[in-house]
Amino acid sequence: MTVPFPAKSFMPEGYHTVTPWIIGPHTAELIDWLGLVFGATELGRVQDEQTGAIGHAEVRIGDSVVMLFDSRPHWPATPAHLRLYLEDADAVHAKAVAAGAESVTEMTYLFFGDRVGRVRDPFGNLWWLHTRIEDLPEDEVYRRMQLPEFIEAMRYVSGSDLIIPTAG
Repeated sequence: MTVPFPAKSFMPEGYHTVTPWIIGPHTAELIDWLGLVFGATELGRVQDEQTGAIGHAEVRIGDSVVMLFDSRPHWPATPAHLRLYLEDADAVHAKAVAAGAESVTEMTYLFFGDRVGRVRDPFGNLWWLHTRIEDLPEDEVYRRMQLPEFIEAMRYVSGSDLIIPTAG
């Protein structure tokens, strides 16, 4: 096969190896919400002229592209679970709640050096909001993950027990 315009890379410029999809019934409204809360910039969309359904859209949040499209009416819900690293996760958590998100967990300091909180957007997607506070050496992470206050913080944020790995 002759390729008239060979790619310079195996991946388009501005994309990362993993590019998430968010699929739901209200993509246009979600794009607006992402712009309001996370500063997402819409890169483009393909919309059915008759139905208004979005067949494909892309937004950039920070340095990452997120792809979206409208689900079909008979499809089950497929809420996304996404982690965002933000300069000020506390401020974005408050902004998300003010824009209609549900606070699933308040901002909490965790054993690995991040402040973390979760919000569920008005469309059912779960967003883990992180800000790195400390760059910790591995031995300090392991030490902290055994401390009662960090075990409790992890239980709160994840809603499950922290499994402490054994050394070795």
